[in-house]
Amino acid sequence: MRILIAEDEPKTHRYLAQGLKEHGHVVEVAGDGIAALKLARARLFDVIILDVMLPGMDGWEVITALRSNGLATPVLFLTARDHVEDRVRGFELGANDYLIKPFAFAELLARLNNMARPQGHEGASLISIGDLRLDPLRHHVELAGRTIHMTSKEYALLMLLARRHARVVSRTLIADVVWGLDGEVSNNAVDALVRRVRSKIEPGAGGSLVHTVRGVGYILDWRERDGPHQGDES
Repeated sequence: MRILIAEDEPKTHRYLAQGLKEHGHVVEVAGDGIAALKLARARLFDVIILDVMLPGMDGWEVITALRSNGLATPVLFLTARDHVEDRVRGFELGANDYLIKPFAFAELLARLNNMARPQGHEGASLISIGDLRLDPLRHHVELAGRTIHMTSKEYALLMLLARRHARVVSRTLIADVVWGLDGEVSNNAVDALVRRVRSKIEPGAGGSLVHTVRGVGYILDWRERDGPHQGDES
């Protein structure tokens, strides 16, 4: 998952970021409410961990702004405010969960996984595109029944393309989601990553999956080998 942590206490956000990264998640941190809101509006996140007592804007104001902007990103309040009225207020403003500090990290992970799990029958979280199968909960990729091993960046790219199935994803968005705040990323680096992913999921697929849209970006869609597509360079 791609997770935003909005927490102003350095020890807490370092602990959270390290633990979540060790479990394979991509993490960004905002130290105040204004920065958190800006990041949540500008980037794609699967979950936001939000403290209530933030400088600039408090957590109540941040989630109110998010929901009023139509952003439905799941929000977990992680706060020392343990009064019933605080928890009720959080849910009324649109929070998906509420966890009191101090907390057990294992419980936090379980709650985050539950929030990210689509509602419905077992296996609803699986993404299937042609012969490609992705299981976000297990961080697992299969092609025609064969497990595909990927680096963290390759997996992040594939998940981004899969979640925007049949829609063009720009190089700028790919750089933003995959590399985050690591610095400026060239189009050549993005193209090289796409080539690596394509080389892993194209052979033996029985069709083509990753397509280049000239001057725009990339699209993940299942097509027969001979199926042309306007503007496609692949």
